[in-house]
Amino acid sequence: QLQLVESGGGLVQAGNSLRLSCAASGRTFSDNAVAWFRQAPGKERQFVAAMGWSAENTYYADSVKGRFTISRDNAKNMVYLQMNSLKPEDTAVYYCAARSRYGSPFRTDNYDYWGQGTQVTVSS
Repeated sequence: QLQLVESGGGLVQAGNSLRLSCAASGRTFSDNAVAWFRQAPGKERQFVAAMGWSAENTYYADSVKGRFTISRDNAKNMVYLQMNSLKPEDTAVYYCAARSRYGSPFRTDNYDYWGQGTQVTVSS
């Protein structure tokens, strides 16, 4: 089992930045690909960013490309999401996810482990 705990959410004004962190524990973290998803009220959980087993493989939703950056530190068992130039439409609960099996990085059902989420609110 892998436990994931997100932190770093909060209330910010549009145009500002936040960095989300995800702390992993319980098993070999480097065996997992990781991702961030988000869910706004009344909407389905949507893909934001992912990183494969190699840090060279990163993926981003079109809506965040160029503004968000995913990174990982296997030595610290951490995943990060740097979010710049935030917009009100980025408001959502952000979830960290991890998977040990191959498959599309964009699908929620390919991820075995999820954190509890952290709220990000961007005011205009």
